[in-house]
Amino acid sequence: MAIAVISDIHGNLGALEAVLADARARGASRVVNLGDILSGPLDAVGTAERLMALGLETIRGNHERQLLDLAREAMNLSDAATDAVLEPRHRDWLAALPVEMWLEPDLYACHGSPRSDLEMLLETVEPQGCRAATGAEVTERLGGIDAALVLCGHSHKQRAVRLEDGRLVVNPGSVGLPAYAEDHPWPHVIESGTSEARYALVERGADGEPDAWQVQLCAVAYDWAAAARRAAEGGREDWARALATGYA
Repeated sequence: MAIAVISDIHGNLGALEAVLADARARGASRVVNLGDILSGPLDAVGTAERLMALGLETIRGNHERQLLDLAREAMNLSDAATDAVLEPRHRDWLAALPVEMWLEPDLYACHGSPRSDLEMLLETVEPQGCRAATGAEVTERLGGIDAALVLCGHSHKQRAVRLEDGRLVVNPGSVGLPAYAEDHPWPHVIESGTSEARYALVERGADGEPDAWQVQLCAVAYDWAAAARRAAEGGREDWARALATGYA
């Protein structure tokens, strides 16, 4: 049974629809959403409506927490734009989402890391920039999570890492935003280098390896030029550039 893993949609409904269609075509029978769902200048309400109707297994990310907990004047531009258009029923949906989930006895999902929705699990940010985390760093961040497969998002960086003990950690990348610049905890950029929407397919191994999870990292074309135009019309040239090029 193939499971489609999506994350970091950021209100990009066109990218979401393309990913869902691609996952269906590849035989996915289940879709898991790892959070950071709505925030951005694109289509937060349309994305919320679509996902609420689908009823996917979904956890919240840091942007959901920020939308629920912060006053608008304390929010960043993406959250503030989203906060201005959400209705109470959208907020109720976000508030009901868990922060982590055991999807199977050996399959665990979080947004950032098990200990923080702001911590990247597979990347490390240093004063010099962002680099791939070492196996020791990933193991330490996982703490007591002893799952054969761990799903995480947040960084927007599509990556799969198999640890020395055999555990597989998968970040499906971002459905809706292929690049961004950030200053927490130090200035850094994440860039995929192309405009495709990204997700992952995971499934158990073939006969003889019933507990061995395998992953396929997927990239899907969609009308990113239209998304970039919408971002530019909303005054977000940074988003427009990232959506059109995959670079921050």
